[in-house]
Amino acid sequence: MATELDGPRIEPRGGTAKRLVIFLHGYGADGNDLIEIGRAWQALLPDTAFVSPHAPEPCGQAPVGRQWFPLTFRSLDERWNGVNKAGPVLERFLDAELARRKLPPSALALVGFSQGTMMALHVGLRRQVAPAAIVGFSGIFVLPHEATPEVVAHEVRCKPPVLLVHGDQDELIPVQALFEGAQNLAALEVPVEWHLSEGVGHGIDQEGLRHGGEFLAKRFGLRG
Repeated sequence: MATELDGPRIEPRGGTAKRLVIFLHGYGADGNDLIEIGRAWQALLPDTAFVSPHAPEPCGQAPVGRQWFPLTFRSLDERWNGVNKAGPVLERFLDAELARRKLPPSALALVGFSQGTMMALHVGLRRQVAPAAIVGFSGIFVLPHEATPEVVAHEVRCKPPVLLVHGDQDELIPVQALFEGAQNLAALEVPVEWHLSEGVGHGIDQEGLRHGGEFLAKRFGLRG
């Protein structure tokens, strides 16, 4: 039986959701790790539901955490194989959440951290209808090993606006991943912006959160 995702939710203060933001957590965490960002963004994003599913697999390196896919570093294409394997599970969850709330696919935004950013970018660019936006914190735009973005151009079905945010002191995923990701997305004609968080490691600071929330508000048409 296919794995079904679930996790913590924050419903809009006004009742019925007009928009849906899905948080995708990093390796070794779970849905509780990011859901509180939804509370921080409620004023910016009224009438928005926030959902933060737990990744489908127990984490191989953390006793209580979850993973979207394993990280053993034994294969150069481990991340590429991982996002492709986990993609359909996430896709089903996105469709089910939208259907449950009777929302169109365009009312969706994806927000990822680290491994969750890899998933957000992989799945988000392959949706039949473009999400309103994708925000990726401290992550990577995954391509096959040593491949150019043109290799996946035929897989890209939509080109939602993307914001990449990265700490310049990130010790787990070097900041170079931000610049490479932005360059590769631009090569695919995906509209991309980026923000560098000074003095920040593998995490999200208040400035990064502010940029992410304002980016979503703008892309949802809630501010100019």
